[in-house]
Amino acid sequence: MQFRRLRLPGALLLFPVLVILLTVVVAHLLKTEPVAPLEGSVIPEEAEERIHTVDAAFLREWAARDILPAPEADVLTLIRRLSLALTGATPSLEELRRLDTLPTEADPVQSWLDHLFADPRYHHYFAERLTRAFVGVETGPFLVYRRRRLVNWLTEELATNRPYDAMIRDLIASEGVWTTNPETNFITATVIQNGDNKGPDEVKLAARTSRAFLGISLDCMQCHDDKFGDYWKQSHFHELAAFYAQAEMSLTGVREARSKDYEVAYLGEVDPGIVDASVPFQPDLLPESGNRRARLARWITHDENRTFARAAVNRTWALLTGRPLHSPVDEIPLEGPFPVGMEELTDFFIAEKHDYQALIRIIAASEPFRRDSRSADPTTPVTRAQEVAWAAFPITPLRSEQVAGSVIQAASLQALDQDVHVITKFRRFGETRDFVKRYGDQGENEFAEEAGTIPQRLLLMNGKLVAERTGPNPIMNSATRIANYSPSNEEALNVAFLATLTRLPNEREREHFIPQLSEFKKKGKDRAMADVFWALINSTEFSWNR
Repeated sequence: MQFRRLRLPGALLLFPVLVILLTVVVAHLLKTEPVAPLEGSVIPEEAEERIHTVDAAFLREWAARDILPAPEADVLTLIRRLSLALTGATPSLEELRRLDTLPTEADPVQSWLDHLFADPRYHHYFAERLTRAFVGVETGPFLVYRRRRLVNWLTEELATNRPYDAMIRDLIASEGVWTTNPETNFITATVIQNGDNKGPDEVKLAARTSRAFLGISLDCMQCHDDKFGDYWKQSHFHELAAFYAQAEMSLTGVREARSKDYEVAYLGEVDPGIVDASVPFQPDLLPESGNRRARLARWITHDENRTFARAAVNRTWALLTGRPLHSPVDEIPLEGPFPVGMEELTDFFIAEKHDYQALIRIIAASEPFRRDSRSADPTTPVTRAQEVAWAAFPITPLRSEQVAGSVIQAASLQALDQDVHVITKFRRFGETRDFVKRYGDQGENEFAEEAGTIPQRLLLMNGKLVAERTGPNPIMNSATRIANYSPSNEEALNVAFLATLTRLPNEREREHFIPQLSEFKKKGKDRAMADVFWALINSTEFSWNR
């Protein structure tokens, strides 16, 4: 007791000091001050012709089908789409203020992409999205597989904007230990650790290769020829699998054992026979020299093998918009017909030497990406025909980690980027992991058209994350800071909408919220603003990509 009495006066003296410091810090976060300018960027002249070619294909389609496109979306909507797609969260208020620094001649979309491409959040988030396509979401055989190492490797590759084809060649053909050569985890993810065959699984690798890198579900032919009389045969799948037969595990990691053969018993056969490695189409592009995986890697990424570039275009389009040009994303027909815009974008990707950032830029600059998801006339809503033809931006539900990321970002006026404190990073990681576990993760089936579920809505309404990130808390939550330090109710509402929905409130919303906020003076306003944040986060608009 004596010890506690001796410390109590010091604590009491310190408390007012902490309150003053906190007040100064919070006021600093809300006050209007110069922000780091957003460097202006414009579309290069050499790219304008390519973009015009892509746009012309969609414009011809709309005209032929007598479809009127929706108006162009406003800048804030486009910024929100890009931030959600590339970082998994809505932009912060701090970032949005940087838009005011743009020169009038600058293109806001391309300038925002400059900002995002330099942000490690893009590198990390997109690396995870690509990893799902390459190896799925399973943890795999722990002793010989490190999924996190693979994600980190892809993160570094995206940070340097290494050509996409070079990355894929490394995944297919690399050798070494899965820890020091993380790209080999594409191979070791399929290792079978029980049974007679303890090496990589050729069947799984062939299935992954055809779907992720060729955009073809060739694994459907594993047990029989195509029953619909299409081009594909059972032999096509197993001849592709034979390229991986010589990959084996050793003390030095993954290596090639050229003496190994691949054997299989085809449908109707009793005894297995040796299957030679052969590609399912365009055999003239297959190099004659090198080990099997190296030859396969060169064939897949060859400029004349358009299936590779086509698959990358289709998946990247889906990652940016929430819906692929051709659905399912990994069942693109070999000879067509192809959806509008796909061949023009494929030409561009090949001509740009598989520059992944250039591909993202041209998609973001295209007419379909810039269309609004609403019509100009509220009495005539967007039709299904407009969405299918990309004459209106298709509204798709956000992924679970995008919802979590947006809730957490909305609670902070500053960008939760690599500069935040490590404690903040750990908290965000734990909150996201717990939320995704309860909200549900689509796994590899990430482009399925599914609406939100009742449990998901209940989690947003009553869950721990939203409650903690919107409740009165002057240190952790922007709702409280906005309530305490905004100069007016109108300004507080503007900031709340920007932080949550990346837009300003319309007149009807102002008429609804301002009188409610005006009922409170200083006391109770933090709770009122917390209710506003809770209502906006639980709006349908928050959980969908508009």
